[in-house]
Amino acid sequence: MRALYDPERHEPLAELAWSESRAREAIESICRDVEGAFAGDRLWPMHPDDYEPGTPADGVLRGLYVGAAGVLHGLWRLAEQGLHELTIDGAAVAGRLHAASLTSPDEPGAGPSLLAGSSGILLVADRFAPSARTRELLADEIAGNVEHASNELLLGAPGTMLAARAMYDRTREDRFAHLWRESARTLLVRQEPDGLWTQDLYGQRLRYIGAAHGFAGNVRALFGAPEWLDAPAELEQQALSAARAFAVSEGEFANWPALDIGSRTGAPPRVQWCHGAPGMITSLAGVGKGDDTHSNLLEAAGEFVWKVGPPSPNAGLCHGTAGNGFAFLSLFSRGGDERWLERARAYAMHAIAQVRRLRAVTGHGRYTLFTGDLGAALLTAACLRLDPAFPGIDDL
Repeated sequence: MRALYDPERHEPLAELAWSESRAREAIESICRDVEGAFAGDRLWPMHPDDYEPGTPADGVLRGLYVGAAGVLHGLWRLAEQGLHELTIDGAAVAGRLHAASLTSPDEPGAGPSLLAGSSGILLVADRFAPSARTRELLADEIAGNVEHASNELLLGAPGTMLAARAMYDRTREDRFAHLWRESARTLLVRQEPDGLWTQDLYGQRLRYIGAAHGFAGNVRALFGAPEWLDAPAELEQQALSAARAFAVSEGEFANWPALDIGSRTGAPPRVQWCHGAPGMITSLAGVGKGDDTHSNLLEAAGEFVWKVGPPSPNAGLCHGTAGNGFAFLSLFSRGGDERWLERARAYAMHAIAQVRRLRAVTGHGRYTLFTGDLGAALLTAACLRLDPAFPGIDDL
């Protein structure tokens, strides 16, 4: 088992019984804390753990991943589901994020990307206040990202493909379908014979496998609109073969390394949404539904996520308990086995407890979509609704 993960990155699952009333109370508590931390033009305070090289000196972040757009998206989703009453003027806040992001991006090179750049911001702004001008800007941003070199979700065309699909669903405007197809053609031309892509990312050329930066995220983007693909069955079979080829199995368990070459440092694989089995499950649960071998592989990965316990000490989506919990919901949605729903709910209760524990230690919450407290609230809401849609990826 130690070849599949690092035990130091995980903690025992808390034995907390699922309760719908406590779940709803916890969601509202998190939302009230998030709204209470809003600081006007300063938006939300940045958590120390979210600082990265290139972070703006003023610490004001605006994007979908760890910025204000993501916070607004999470709050809107919970309000839409009747689990919170939004008191912030979301349209006003979202409407002023785009212009500021052009001069002070969340990270260097964020550009028009979905998660770190302007496309995600415009998607959220259009959600709160639909306008022809916003949609024109967004179409231009997606077009400008079609040939991005990174070949992954965070910065590249796979992310803006998700934006194009979401905007087509909202508007039925053919230009967004056209932009999706252009992006898909470029991505497929760059796909390598074994089904992977090379990511040209942050000055390095590597081949990532997982959801955030690699193969699985690209497959998720492509199968967001299989009806727009020229040969979906062929592409699906290639994806299933690649998923099997790069899996690392031990007994009844399976995981995936971050890179096709394993680890550059000798460290064992991660077990989180961005790298490892949870993100592979959420990205690939929608393909190969009639393939028993693929189903068995995903089940082995799900059993592994359950076996190792929640990530420590993070409740969030990208590399925390909430993201891993969505893997269980994806398996429940795929096969209908109630044990996966029970496990997702157990992780939701644990994530809520983590939020409270970490807030007691630091004296404040963590206010982002992908790394913060809203992830726990969104997993809990998803367990109420039996909805496996991964926030910021599947629910745009």
